[in-house]
Amino acid sequence: MYADKVECLADFQQLESQGYIDIYYGDESGFSLNCVIPYCWQFKGEPVLILPQRGKTLNVLGFMKSSGDALQVFTKEGPIKAEFIINSIHAFANSLVKPTVLILDNARIHHAKIVQSCIEAWEEKGLYVFYLPAYSPHLNRIERLWKESTYRWVPPSAYADRSTLGQKLDEIWAKFGEDYKINFSQQKS
Repeated sequence: MYADKVECLADFQQLESQGYIDIYYGDESGFSLNCVIPYCWQFKGEPVLILPQRGKTLNVLGFMKSSGDALQVFTKEGPIKAEFIINSIHAFANSLVKPTVLILDNARIHHAKIVQSCIEAWEEKGLYVFYLPAYSPHLNRIERLWKESTYRWVPPSAYADRSTLGQKLDEIWAKFGEDYKINFSQQKS
């Protein structure tokens, strides 16, 4: 099963390189007011304090082109539910210019009956959903976007309040592919 899915991904990439299709990777992520700092330096005896903050998480559903140069993002405060996934994919499908494969992981919400009931309508618009094998986040390129955003692009100062964090994320999404880039040239999938 895993090998078959990886082979399908390679076939999709070949079709994309020949200009027949586009490939987008889709996934959700959440951004809270709790700053992520993996490490830092400080002077001896000088503690570094970052107080955790409570607040609603800004949840994001993104669709990133496999080349890493295009991105569509849909944001929501609070939990992401199947209806939000459906509405976002509908909007995404309406923006397509050529047949497109949307690669999703196996999150339960992606397999919800209500989501599955829309697949035929999306295919009529030229959008085909492909599910990655289970337990393979390394195959979902958009995971790298979430990691870069959390650990590199959003500075600690952006976590001052909800508005500042939202503005910084909006800037990243708007300038993705220009000022904020991911190089996938070293990755095979």
